[in-house]
Amino acid sequence: MSNAIQNKVVTVVGARPQFIKAAPVSVALRKADIPEYLIHTGQHYDYGMSQAFFDDLELATPDVNLGIGSGFPGRQTGTMLSEIEAVLAEQKPASVVIYGDTNSTLAGALAAVKLGLPICHVEAGLRSFNRAMPEETNRVLTDHCSDLLMCPTERAVRNLNQENIASGVHLVGDTMLDAVRVYGERAEQQSTILSDLNIASRGFALLTVHRPSNTDEPENLRAILEAAVELDMPVVFPIHPRTRAPLEGLSGAYTEKLARSGGAVIDPLGYFDMLKLLRHAAVVLTDSGGLQKEAYFLATPCVTMRDETEWLETVESGWNRIVGPSTPAIVEAVGRGDWPDGNPPALFGDGHAADLIVEIIGSSE
Repeated sequence: MSNAIQNKVVTVVGARPQFIKAAPVSVALRKADIPEYLIHTGQHYDYGMSQAFFDDLELATPDVNLGIGSGFPGRQTGTMLSEIEAVLAEQKPASVVIYGDTNSTLAGALAAVKLGLPICHVEAGLRSFNRAMPEETNRVLTDHCSDLLMCPTERAVRNLNQENIASGVHLVGDTMLDAVRVYGERAEQQSTILSDLNIASRGFALLTVHRPSNTDEPENLRAILEAAVELDMPVVFPIHPRTRAPLEGLSGAYTEKLARSGGAVIDPLGYFDMLKLLRHAAVVLTDSGGLQKEAYFLATPCVTMRDETEWLETVESGWNRIVGPSTPAIVEAVGRGDWPDGNPPALFGDGHAADLIVEIIGSSE
């Protein structure tokens, strides 16, 4: 777009992981005196999944919150596309920065490419090779629309090369590692979540569930909860908004048993509280991509309740076990022990990915 405003960046975010990924880049943009206009699509909209993260990460108030919320994926993505396109046409940025693999990511990419605006995709090149995952479709389409592809790992670069994407590909590291490096000690000092829940460091399991493959399949969700109540340690279970209604459709006995065993079934938490729980958990049980990485960064064992992962590095290093939504497999993976010692290998950069990303954005304009 010939009349784009020099240096101006529009950032599109909408979901919890994107707030974390975007925060270090926003700081680096400010340091480089590159103006940023922030669009929040409203994909995650309640306090625990949205505003709490803006507060903890000291993200600037969004310049516009589209307030789109949840809904059928196609309708949600289409509404986002239309609304983001209108903002981009008005703002005329030099580039559009998008993060990860959500519907907000894809909508931002499609809106930008239709207007001829350069796209910078942070966390490019990830592949689970399972096209049944909505996130996989979002990743592939976004990467093939993008001009600058910021890869967190060498595997991500190889994935793009195998799809004949080589131009604009940069190995930069992971901005979620930047966030853990910057905010980890602050979370340790400020969060009181362990004492609030009366749980001991390394004496509990942290459970999260939100993927449609688990929440929309009652048998899968039941298998996960049965595994949780079988563990020989308390379980802390922050309930994702997507999981609340399916959980209510099952017997309340599961959550009651978790509470009686010294665990806690609680509302979604802010970034600092989640970081502290991740650091002090004996093990993380999750179907989240972001939590797999954060557990790895914090040297906390992880059991992933999916049939595949886009973060194979965490599995190959021994810190993550892929078990699917299977009660015996989850219980066995936790009980087996024999996790690695020490700190995980540094496979996701040096914690300064955001500075490199902003340097590349600045030099490309």
